[in-house]
Amino acid sequence: MARKCQITGKGPLTGNNVSHAHNKTKRRQLPNLQWKRIFVPELGRTVRVRLSTRALRTITRKGFMAFLRSEGMSLRDVTR
Repeated sequence: MARKCQITGKGPLTGNNVSHAHNKTKRRQLPNLQWKRIFVPELGRTVRVRLSTRALRTITRKGFMAFLRSEGMSLRDVTR
């Protein structure tokens, strides 16, 4: 599975490790992804999603279904 947030689409970034001698080597900065079970009151069940901690904070503030609607997604887009 790709290291990508299922809701926001946030993925890995690339950059350089820079040593004291200023040698540069490629590195990847991975997003902070978590598997979470979120209860959806409209359906009366839980949904398991892999999302970034930033998306989790927004879901806590707005609500899961409202956040999906604001992203232009449905529950079918998130679940397998």
